[in-house]
Amino acid sequence: MLKQRILTALLLIPVALYAVFLLPLWGFSLFIQAVIMLGAWEWSPLMGVTKKSGRIAYTVAVGVIIGGLSLLVPYQHLWTDGSLDPLIYYTILVGGIWWVCALALIVNYPSSRRLWSRTRSIVGLFGLLIFVPTWAALVTVRSINIDVQPYFGGWVVLFILLLVWAADVGAYFAGVRYGRNKMMPAVSPGKTMEGLCGGISLAFVVMMVVSHWTRIPADQFTGYYLTGLFTVVASVFGDLNESMFKRAAGVKDSGSILPGHGGILDRIDSLTAAVPIFTLAYLEFLH
Repeated sequence: MLKQRILTALLLIPVALYAVFLLPLWGFSLFIQAVIMLGAWEWSPLMGVTKKSGRIAYTVAVGVIIGGLSLLVPYQHLWTDGSLDPLIYYTILVGGIWWVCALALIVNYPSSRRLWSRTRSIVGLFGLLIFVPTWAALVTVRSINIDVQPYFGGWVVLFILLLVWAADVGAYFAGVRYGRNKMMPAVSPGKTMEGLCGGISLAFVVMMVVSHWTRIPADQFTGYYLTGLFTVVASVFGDLNESMFKRAAGVKDSGSILPGHGGILDRIDSLTAAVPIFTLAYLEFLH
């Protein structure tokens, strides 16, 4: 399984880097839309939708909503006079509000399950609140300073990915070596408080390295590290959120499209929370 994970990652990393740095913004948007639609396909069984027709309908609905947003907000006008397009901003803001609500659901699981487990439409709505703001946030981040520094947004996207990966790797190794105290056993029995601390610690190492390498101004340190901290903590709850819905649905992996990694949703669950929260924090503290 470990060999499969490594080989799959080695194949996916060049594809991700190509999309992040070399595709034009509209191409990057389409790439992210395609990935998110695959995630929506895997989300539909968590709603209790198992028929292929129902899964296709939900996947297409997510794609149509994202496509409609991309048509309403031309990419060349995403930023105007230094301000983000209001429609995109409020889409991301709704995503941020959703993650506050999701945190409450996770903390109160399994009691919170009765609020949504019997209604497919509510879980479907939750999926929309996850997927659409993720697309909007990623396109926003990729477009930062695009007219002046075409690759700047790509580096910021890569920074978010590094934070999420560091949090995941640090949590895994710290949890295996030191894990004793379960974080939320009802949601994810394998996650520990020691793992959480290890993940945050390794992510802070990444932040310090990037800060030194890019020469972050001293007056931006507070905003920079707060943004990173919020992003890392959000990524943890993004993972827990999917675990909660999978546990309620009796599903181990969201899919099997990625050998050794499970489904697409299993790979992007942390990002779906991290990216909107990063974007909101960036707009608040660093923009």
